[in-house]
Amino acid sequence: MLDESLLDTPEALSEADRRGLLRGAAEAGARVRTAARHAAEAGVHDLKPDGRPRAVLIAGPGAAAICAADLLGTLAGPGSPVIRLAPTGVAPAAGALRWELPGWAGSVDLLLITTPDGTEPGLSLLADAAYRRGCTVVAVAPARTPLTEAVESAHGFFVPLATAPYEQDEALAASAPGVLWALLTPLLALLDRTGLLTAPPDAIEKVADRLDDIAERCGPAIATYSNPAKTLAAELADALPVVWTEGVSAGPAGRRFAAALAELSGRPAVVAELPEALAAHSALLAGPLAASADPDDFFRDRVEEAPALHARVVLLRDRPIGGLTAAPAARDLALSHDTPISELEPEEGGELETLAELIAITDFAAVYLALASGA
Repeated sequence: MLDESLLDTPEALSEADRRGLLRGAAEAGARVRTAARHAAEAGVHDLKPDGRPRAVLIAGPGAAAICAADLLGTLAGPGSPVIRLAPTGVAPAAGALRWELPGWAGSVDLLLITTPDGTEPGLSLLADAAYRRGCTVVAVAPARTPLTEAVESAHGFFVPLATAPYEQDEALAASAPGVLWALLTPLLALLDRTGLLTAPPDAIEKVADRLDDIAERCGPAIATYSNPAKTLAAELADALPVVWTEGVSAGPAGRRFAAALAELSGRPAVVAELPEALAAHSALLAGPLAASADPDDFFRDRVEEAPALHARVVLLRDRPIGGLTAAPAARDLALSHDTPISELEPEEGGELETLAELIAITDFAAVYLALASGA
């Protein structure tokens, strides 16, 4: 059960936030600036690549690496494929994970290693294998870890992870808001140098500014009625989020939201892109999860009985190219099944800014949902 009164009690939110999630979300803009400075100090802007890589391979554990690969692939487009190397192993522990290069990987390919840990033997072995194949190796990870030594031995390029002092006490959740931006920002700067995508320093500064703006709008001191993240968390209290996305940037943001809900608040979600989502989820909205599916729910004991789980559509939209939109059809489908709908659309700006806004608001919502439900 969600304790909605806690959402509007900043002191109680702070006390419940033992993992520093809310602080990480609020400091996302500062994390981007720190990560950009680390990248500059490491010499990213001085690199003179011979050309665009044939393919970009990304390896790393957890949701942050998955999201980083998703975001970079979306931003890069079809020019050079961005491929995530999924790990194998018997457990998600650092020592149990292994990564393998595809058979075709060679000297014209780029390997990016991203991790908030840096002790994974599998990533050190991967860096060595990439060096023997002639791949260029770049890593973003904590300094003074075994991975640092492996990348140096592979004559690779290393950027130290931007961390906060309060994050040193325990392992970071892969979906923690600060982790994504600490890993992603140096990679944006690097791939801008290769010509794979456009992310110059001024664009990254605008991302940090947008994240600061969202932190002001969605912070714990802002009441629920004027706080889009708290509002969304309250709306999803007893719901199965059905996340529909529209626009190039919204797709990765929706998938990131589903991952954050699962890892941070222990809540399932389903996600799909419009217009295909309308066919894929039509039966879901018409089935037992529809809001009108349980006529006896009106008579349940509101104190003793938990509410039935019903679907709620969350529509994340970036402005579609050409003005074509499936949003009206999405609203019609949801309302025809008495399914409530929440909508988020970023303010105008560059692609990186709008993407950052969608991720930031949904990150805050996932954190509020986790804290208010005692996850």
